Amino acid sequence: MARIPEQIIEQIRSASDIIEVISGYIELKKRGRNYFGICPFHDEKTSSLSISPEKQIYKCFGCGIGGSVINFIMEIEGMDFVATIKHLASQY
Repeated sequence: MARIPEQIIEQIRSASDIIEVISGYIELKKRGRNYFGICPFHDEKTSSLSISPEKQIYKCFGCGIGGSVINFIMEIEGMDFVATIKHLASQY
């Protein structure tokens, strides 16, 4: 299987806005610099998922999951890395 060049991965990661992607799955509310929402990866009633648009990362303070837009799509869609890159490339 051919490898995806690192510069292509970085280009896709940079073009994919994490707020836009995550808000397609859950409702987000802005508080200060960050956005918050209810984590889709565990059962909760309060907004413990924090998303930083500046850093383009997310972190759940309830279950500990976090990462970039690529990690989020891999987790929520159950895709492997290559499928996730192709999915984001087709959107952005």
